Amino acid sequence: MGKESEEASSNKDKLIVGLSADYAPYEFHAMIDGKDTVVGFDVDLAKEIAKDMNCDLVIKEMEFNNLITALKAGQIDLIISGMNPTEERKKEIDFSDIYYQSQHSVLVRADEKDKYKNLSDLDGKKIGVQLGTTQQDFVEENIKYSDLQILSKVPKLVLELKTEKIDALVTEAPVVSSAIKNNPELVLSDIKIETDDTGNAVGIRKGNDELREKVNSTIKRLKESGEMDDFIVKANELSAENQDQSFLTKYSSVFLSGLKITLEISLITVFLGTILGAILFFMKSSQLSIFGIKPLKWIANIYIEIIRGTPMLLQIMLVYSGSKMVLGLDITAFLSAVIAISLNSAAYVSEIVRAGIEAVDKGQMEAARSLGMSKALAMKEIIIPQAVKNILPAIGNEFVAVIKESSMASVIGVGELMFAANIVTGATFMSIEPLAVSAVLYFILTFSLGRLMGYFERRMKASDSR
Repeated sequence: MGKESEEASSNKDKLIVGLSADYAPYEFHAMIDGKDTVVGFDVDLAKEIAKDMNCDLVIKEMEFNNLITALKAGQIDLIISGMNPTEERKKEIDFSDIYYQSQHSVLVRADEKDKYKNLSDLDGKKIGVQLGTTQQDFVEENIKYSDLQILSKVPKLVLELKTEKIDALVTEAPVVSSAIKNNPELVLSDIKIETDDTGNAVGIRKGNDELREKVNSTIKRLKESGEMDDFIVKANELSAENQDQSFLTKYSSVFLSGLKITLEISLITVFLGTILGAILFFMKSSQLSIFGIKPLKWIANIYIEIIRGTPMLLQIMLVYSGSKMVLGLDITAFLSAVIAISLNSAAYVSEIVRAGIEAVDKGQMEAARSLGMSKALAMKEIIIPQAVKNILPAIGNEFVAVIKESSMASVIGVGELMFAANIVTGATFMSIEPLAVSAVLYFILTFSLGRLMGYFERRMKASDSR
């Protein structure tokens, strides 16, 4: 769902297009024939380019500020996400001809519209902009003493404006129009912004002149035939229709799919994390010595300290982007999240295993050895079975933590619960309601798991008392 979708399945070459589908009417999610689909006039353009190139279109979603990195790393072929071809961006990637000319606009609260007539009225105010956009550059250069509030997604900025955490939001005119339709307390201000870099173009890797010519040919055809204008009208109509219906009725399947993916990530990562954590514990306990150095113990200690000393979000990004740029491996966002969270969980599980084994009375090992058991056999038959009873509650807590931490995978486009909330927010510009639904679903998962682990813990205590 959402994060990566194919228009067809055949033996054709694939054209992978990167975008951030939270930017209606450019690209956003809508339920089409009961299926969650990425739509918008950027998507229509992508379909036409793929058709002209006789390729299957693959849509890959990610946050806007990660698109150029993904393009340079070869994870995507094109960026079609309402991107402006600024001089700074041109140093990193090439651009097609302009396919849509837009203008920056200022969104404010309706009861404060009269306060903002000119650009100078924004001086010293809290201004919201999307991370990595030309609007960010414009505000930094043209509005004096502004308190800039930068977030990665426009719907989050809309929430900031509604809750009075910012005074105004600067974004593109079509996005402002879409936001107003579902938020009557917000209006378009009278401030006029004129800049030279408001056109949207397709991002292409440096030196790929053949691809750029093909993209320009499609853009020229669509503009001359008037089809590009038709795409824009259709996207605006679909965006308005998308916001007229009950989000819970319309997007229940999106939340359920996000719930399923959250469970899949959590189950796989706890399983792998437990195995890797046990291996790390035995590496730390290893007495193997080479020239007085215990290499396995050193490796395990270094690994644990690095993992525990760096944020999980950073680890997820490094696995996702680094696997392609450094190792040349093109792995999916889902697999990247599973690998990163499993590696992170393993560092903590190793300490859980250590504490569980150390909690077993040392006399148990001594008694086993006095009966002639080897240390390995005593661990297998005597110590580990008792340690499991000590470890299980802590593993349950780790499972709960992983369920919540899986939300970080949304930054690379994994369609878990937080990503589902972002989909609905981006499509409807409703801010609180989708988050509330996700919060309820997270609570149901963690509460149910807590009760289940409590049941098993009571059963084990009962067996000890017989």
